[in-house]
Amino acid sequence: MTKFIVGGVVIAGALAYMIYAGVTQSAVYFVTPAELRAAAVPGKAYRLGGMVVPGSLTWEARGLDLSFTLSDGTATIPVRHKGTPPDLFAEGRGAVVEGSWTAEGYFKASLIMAKHSEEYKAPHDGTQAGYRELIKTLRGEGPRGEGK
Repeated sequence: MTKFIVGGVVIAGALAYMIYAGVTQSAVYFVTPAELRAAAVPGKAYRLGGMVVPGSLTWEARGLDLSFTLSDGTATIPVRHKGTPPDLFAEGRGAVVEGSWTAEGYFKASLIMAKHSEEYKAPHDGTQAGYRELIKTLRGEGPRGEGK
């Protein structure tokens, strides 16, 4: 009888660990440009999130070549993509891209997702929010660090 109890505890512990490991691995929705710069591995798949830097967006419609820069206010990452961007994708807005870091020093995106808030809240004092505030909203931490 004791063997069954010990076996059950071991199985329950292993199951709990597997659930915990799965949740923590999937909890990081994207890395920031600063995090990618610090530990980028060429060829490795990443999800990269940040703000599209104003003035950095170029799109050659004939060849569907799109390039832009993502920033988190600390670091910037040049991004290249072949295809049509989503409708909400624009300079000064948040975006998450899936793809890989290249040995040439740019991020090759296979998918672009335009980020937007579920609700609009103007900054409390009427001023424009900075990059750090916008990154917080991308991560779901709410405007000005407020929780949901």
